[in-house]
Amino acid sequence: MSDLKQNVVEALRCVYDPEMPSINILDLGLIYKIDVSEEGNVDIEHTLTSVVCPFADEICKSIEDAVKGVVGVSKVNRKLVFTPPFDINMIPEETKIILGLI
Repeated sequence: MSDLKQNVVEALRCVYDPEMPSINILDLGLIYKIDVSEEGNVDIEHTLTSVVCPFADEICKSIEDAVKGVVGVSKVNRKLVFTPPFDINMIPEETKIILGLI
């Protein structure tokens, strides 16, 4: 993983869904794709825990702001997707343990 991509990943670890403030969006499994070009263009595909998430705008803005704040990022292309729809099985096992789901 390139240093720039690693820095983008770390920035995303600082973004939280206000309804689940103990686990960041990356560890919740809400980030589906992160592509980083050598020119610093970052493409992100993500979802939300619900199609009717009341914090959708806030989360989307937080993702963009976090990634734009990474040194070396020149452009952020964020895409909100709902396919596949989020479900509890997408949460990594380590996070499920923290949340007390297993």
